[in-house]
Amino acid sequence: MNIAIVGASGAVGQELLKVLDQTDFPVDNLRLFGSSRSAGSKYQFRGKEITVEELSQQSDFNGVDIAFTSAGASTSKEYADIITRHGTLMIDNSSAFRMDPDVPLVVPEVNGEDAFNAPRRIIGNPNCTTIQMVVALKPLHDLSPIRRVHVATYQAASGAGASAMQELTNQYEQITRGEKPVVEKFSAQLAYNVIPHIDVFTDNGYTKEEMKMFNETRKIMHAPEMSVSAMCVRVPVLRAHSEAIWIETEHPVSPQEARAALEKAPGVVVLDNPAEKQYPMPLDIADHDPVYVGRIREDIANPNGLTFWVVGDQIRKGAALNAVQIARYILEHPNK
Repeated sequence: MNIAIVGASGAVGQELLKVLDQTDFPVDNLRLFGSSRSAGSKYQFRGKEITVEELSQQSDFNGVDIAFTSAGASTSKEYADIITRHGTLMIDNSSAFRMDPDVPLVVPEVNGEDAFNAPRRIIGNPNCTTIQMVVALKPLHDLSPIRRVHVATYQAASGAGASAMQELTNQYEQITRGEKPVVEKFSAQLAYNVIPHIDVFTDNGYTKEEMKMFNETRKIMHAPEMSVSAMCVRVPVLRAHSEAIWIETEHPVSPQEARAALEKAPGVVVLDNPAEKQYPMPLDIADHDPVYVGRIREDIANPNGLTFWVVGDQIRKGAALNAVQIARYILEHPNK
């Protein structure tokens, strides 16, 4: 396979390099693209040194089978036609095309078949918070259709990129030295704080991040009737997002049934033994591939309700790994 990564120098681009290598994805030739600032940078991949090419209107993707794009929505929109014009499949990590009806939005454990209906040669990689949630929702939805989802997210600095992770680290160091912490990537100081604000606010009082969870979940799960309400919060964690989730199903599902279904589900690890203080935590889950689920119990406020806790690595399953899994799903089903 001839592969390209657009946005190779960013946090997700760098993780894509790692995931491609660690998962033994078949790569015969790899090209890296970036901005004028990162052009000329060199990265190692399977013993070869690869130089980042500057992405421009003259960039030629002829012969590239799959391009993983992670350079922001504006870049994806500007270069989509250039990337796909010769038949390259674009797996896009931005929000640019996620809700377009002719662009599938794919999480392989949930709706992998949708990847084969991509008339524009573009597949959307969902938002990180949505990905880990729907991986956990799918086996429960199969037991009894989910009517309603409430979710509170606890999102790590990694969701805002490598520079945001560095800002959080710097803020703790600055505070320790008695200095005023520098705030650039977030709307407020994140160290020793939580910020109930991710992305911009919309007219209904929800942020775009919260509306992504509403819209993307329903599209991925083919459930337009499902109600989803999210509160997205930035927390002073470097990497891995956490979510507290409450669901209401058509028929009651016991915690025991839910646990059994989740234990069998692809991409899920159940870590649920509170008596022994065993439950998922972002510090432990960083750099891991699965979505971890714990604190599975009845919702005592709803006879048809369950509540549980979900943690996943935002840069891996929430971004780079899911994109590579989409590509692998396509390669493993060649007759579709």
